[in-house]
Amino acid sequence: MKVAIVTGGTGGVGRAVCRQLVGEGHRVVAFYRSNEAAAAQLRTQLGIPFLRCDVSNQEACESAIKSVESSVGPVDILVNAAAISRAVPFHTMSKGDWYDVVRTDLDSMFNMCRPIIPGMRDRRFGRIVNMASIDGQRGCRDQTSYSAAKAGVIGFTRALALENARYGVAVNVVSPGNIQGDPANGWGSDSASPSDIPAGRPGSPEEVARCVCFLADEASGYITGQTININGGSYMS
Repeated sequence: MKVAIVTGGTGGVGRAVCRQLVGEGHRVVAFYRSNEAAAAQLRTQLGIPFLRCDVSNQEACESAIKSVESSVGPVDILVNAAAISRAVPFHTMSKGDWYDVVRTDLDSMFNMCRPIIPGMRDRRFGRIVNMASIDGQRGCRDQTSYSAAKAGVIGFTRALALENARYGVAVNVVSPGNIQGDPANGWGSDSASPSDIPAGRPGSPEEVARCVCFLADEASGYITGQTININGGSYMS
């Protein structure tokens, strides 16, 4: 049994990841930003703590992680699934629109990973799975900030994986395409029509969760620095 934190726990992908990790016997704590009603419902359904935490705020992340470590235990698994987007053409984008997305989707990588990495290195075990997007790989109209942040997540993950591989810490990316019911993870607005997706349909949050949990497994330690695409063939690399 491992201790896991999942950010964006009230989103479609986040809640699917929580459900899968709980089903595999892990002790899961979910972070959420503002959806109190969903958090209350999921606390009851899944029987796990949901802590309010704005992942764009460094102090909030440090405080929430300390709370988890003191009440549940050292963090073995971190899934960074929190994300937002702003559909704004770049020529009309405000600085606020830009920073809201970059702080939530990219700065959160530092805010969440920095307090957790030293303990993982000391214990010689850790699994970090960061959520990117097809839009960070091929770009997307009206999503310059989102595409830039998600591309940054991929670069961040590769560097962090290189630094920590010899300490038993595996760091990977899951990159969704169009995911039903969860536009903030795998926005894929250029592939919104099923006819434009080779598989002929959007993906499900559960399909993303199964991949995340495979990478989080103790037996997956030789996979690190990789980007796993879940997009029905919309983008191949």
